[in-house]
Amino acid sequence: MNITITGGTGFIGQALVRRLAAENHSLHLLGRRRKSGLDPAVRFSTWDAERGAPAEESLAGADALVHLAGEPIAQRWTPEAKQRIRSSRVEGTRRLIEALAGLSHRPAVLVCSSAIGIYGSRGDEVLTESSPPGRGFLAEVCVEWERTARLAETLGLRVVNLRTGIVLGRDGGALARMLPAFRMGAGGRLGSGRQWMSWIHLDDLAELFRFAIVEPALRGPVNATAPKPVTNAEFTQALAAALRRPAFFPMPAFGLKALFGEMAGVLLDSQRVLPRAAQAAGFRFRYPELGPALRGLVA
Repeated sequence: MNITITGGTGFIGQALVRRLAAENHSLHLLGRRRKSGLDPAVRFSTWDAERGAPAEESLAGADALVHLAGEPIAQRWTPEAKQRIRSSRVEGTRRLIEALAGLSHRPAVLVCSSAIGIYGSRGDEVLTESSPPGRGFLAEVCVEWERTARLAETLGLRVVNLRTGIVLGRDGGALARMLPAFRMGAGGRLGSGRQWMSWIHLDDLAELFRFAIVEPALRGPVNATAPKPVTNAEFTQALAAALRRPAFFPMPAFGLKALFGEMAGVLLDSQRVLPRAAQAAGFRFRYPELGPALRGLVA
């Protein structure tokens, strides 16, 4: 299968490339710059989502399209940063679909990244794909993002919106930022620790993207989270146990807000998300429980 991936050189993109390459798919990446060490067999075309639509020839011949490109969320949300976050996702997706409209042969499926931030902060409420959106900046961005991606349906594509939770992997994402403090025994819960964290192992996420490409019954919103979310306090204790370190240094909510500003909400919001759609379609998680996932990652 010919598969085109935008943002394929990032943390999630690299894992997906490895997973698809293992099945000998023909891969074509679109991004701002080619990453050193990229397999020579993987084609690469330059595309800056904030500057215009990709060249039609960069999408030609694709059987499936995975859209991962977007400005990083993990930064202080200045007005300029918030504009980049929104524009790279909403306008970038719109420009991608404009390029698809000009093709005579279009991909059969668009798997577009989204985020569980669409639900906002919901306390102990159990959230599934049928739950309504919440409030806040990220929720508003995700609603626009998914609405724009669904425009590809008018071109005949099956559209899947993977609402990704906290991704756990060795070499990037949230876990890589937490590990130095926890390895020194200086980790601890964030805020009250009662907020729910909906997580997913990087390997499971890559497999779920692959599953979304090939499973014709899967369409619309799909929660990309493990089936057993945990509270932040439970996550803290599980990570400390995996590292055999204490975790006695909580970070109060006001401290997080002083460090990260509005973005601290991402760390303090409570989202108890279940992957109903993926499981109903037959997807099986390799890492459904947090403890074994963390022990494997930090070993």
